[in-house]
Amino acid sequence: MLPNVTITPAAAKFINRIVRFSGLPAGAGFRLAVSPGGCSGYTSEFSAEAAPQAGEQLLEVNGVRLFLGAESRLMLEGITIDFSETPTQSGLTFINPNQAACGCSSAETAAPPSGVTKIEIGSIGRGRPAAPILAS
Repeated sequence: MLPNVTITPAAAKFINRIVRFSGLPAGAGFRLAVSPGGCSGYTSEFSAEAAPQAGEQLLEVNGVRLFLGAESRLMLEGITIDFSETPTQSGLTFINPNQAACGCSSAETAAPPSGVTKIEIGSIGRGRPAAPILAS
């Protein structure tokens, strides 16, 4: 079953640029692996890929092709994916309207607001660990 996911125009632009500039053929997409963990409740990895892997399903939202495994499909139900950019960092954010506030006392882990997970641009790869893609 595919999740009900909202992708903002800013996130769609970011994701589609990653896929377009990856050099992959038409039909390529964005593999998004989400699992439980972290202060906001999510840890995530993503990459541009030519096709879904075994066990992944294709979810198309607002012109974005997401390749999602079973755990990611469960975790993303009701989530809004956005892209935010500040003078010091930029990345995808996952907004869960049902996420409780974080009870962490560590400033390092409590930095993102509740329900938001930042994914840094430097974590982007093409299916396996690779040199970071530099944003211009």
